[in-house]
Amino acid sequence: MSDTDVDHDGQKPKGVFSTLMADGDWLYTKGEYKKAIQSYTTALTLKPDDKTCYVGRSKCYLKMGQSENALKDAEASLKEDKSFFEGLYQKAEALYYMGEFEFGLVFYHRGQKLRPQIQEFRLGIQKAQEAIENSVASPSSVKLEIKGDLSFLQKDEEKKLQTKKTPKSEKTTKQLLGEFYSDKKYLETLLKDEDLVKGKTKSGERLQDVIQGCLTYLDSCTEFWNQERPIGAQKKERKVKQKNCTKGHRAPSETVQFLLKSLDDIDAELTSGNAEGSLMKAEEVMKVVQGWSEKEVPNKKEVIGSLHSCIGNALIDLGDMDKALEHHQKDLELAKQCKLPDAMSRALDNIGRVYAQIGQFAQAIEFWEIKVPLVCGGLEKTWLFHEIGRCYLELNRHEEARDYGVRSVAAADEIADEKWQMNGHVLVAQAELKLGNFGSGVFHFEGALTQARLQEDDSAMNVIQKALDEAKQHLPQ
Repeated sequence: MSDTDVDHDGQKPKGVFSTLMADGDWLYTKGEYKKAIQSYTTALTLKPDDKTCYVGRSKCYLKMGQSENALKDAEASLKEDKSFFEGLYQKAEALYYMGEFEFGLVFYHRGQKLRPQIQEFRLGIQKAQEAIENSVASPSSVKLEIKGDLSFLQKDEEKKLQTKKTPKSEKTTKQLLGEFYSDKKYLETLLKDEDLVKGKTKSGERLQDVIQGCLTYLDSCTEFWNQERPIGAQKKERKVKQKNCTKGHRAPSETVQFLLKSLDDIDAELTSGNAEGSLMKAEEVMKVVQGWSEKEVPNKKEVIGSLHSCIGNALIDLGDMDKALEHHQKDLELAKQCKLPDAMSRALDNIGRVYAQIGQFAQAIEFWEIKVPLVCGGLEKTWLFHEIGRCYLELNRHEEARDYGVRSVAAADEIADEKWQMNGHVLVAQAELKLGNFGSGVFHFEGALTQARLQEDDSAMNVIQKALDEAKQHLPQ
């Protein structure tokens, strides 16, 4: 569609598309992801092949935990241009949060080769590599990750195992390993597949080494448990577990499936606009999880924290900010108890968002500034600095607003994000004008206008040009 083209009914020129895109971007920065998705979706009806629009919607889906939808949009953005670096980053991110760490790593690497100056790709490579190394956990530390891998066998690199020890009999091994025995047999079967073991993972590690490492770890655990407790005691414990199962307790795999499906349903309800349904479902799941033991859900507090976050987000959509705040604060408290940086960052983000929406900007700043050290990614950093700066601007604390605007621009420059370079320049310009620094204000409005032109964002160009013309009137003649 050219600048002058319209759609079939002759009523919607390109300006409407630009406006919808700008609305989507703004709603995304405000954390109103559901509404942002609606704007991007409407924009795509006008320009079905717009790759930037697909990336924008993909980001929203990812924020809402809809990783599969995020991946579909990321792939759509790459349909015509396989080297589109924003699409590559989104695809890598979606794969990462789906637990496909090795495939995610591939696309982080592709993006870095195309844009080596963007730190997001380098950081993505690091976190993907770490996730691959830690994607399997020892039997004693099974974790249910809301977003990520649910594996439970880990090659412990810190244990320099020199020899492989085995228990006295296969029956003993089965008793010691319990639910993990079937996994051991499966790994042994894989090891016999000559064609398979010759292959490599996406990160270059030989599959034979990965499988053998897991088996070695399981054998070492079996030996340890064999020495630690007599088999008689374990038989007794197993009888107790079997008795408990007859009382309606779930198997661990059933627990995982139940929680993942429940969380998907909760997010789906919220995304579709049914906040009441999302809230009801989240509260129902909360009651179920609270009735489970730590053995059934080893990271029970973490799961409860995530459910508090879901409830809080639903309440925000329903306009009940006080109760939303209570749930996000509970999420923060549990994240601190469990020492979970990502969960803490999530809770602090949501608490700040609630305060900002109700106009309590000082409180929003307080929580968002605590979040700053927890942020690793450049994109999240530039957004956070911008939002803190906006709050300071609302409080007429113009120097702080300018300083955070400058930090936002710097973070956006690091990842070469034109949209956030534009937003940051606008914030700095507004603060500088309030401080009476008209020359600097004009300079930053011109910088923002340049970024708007690069994006071909007509609506942003018009607004910024108008503000620039007004600012120039204050310059000395």
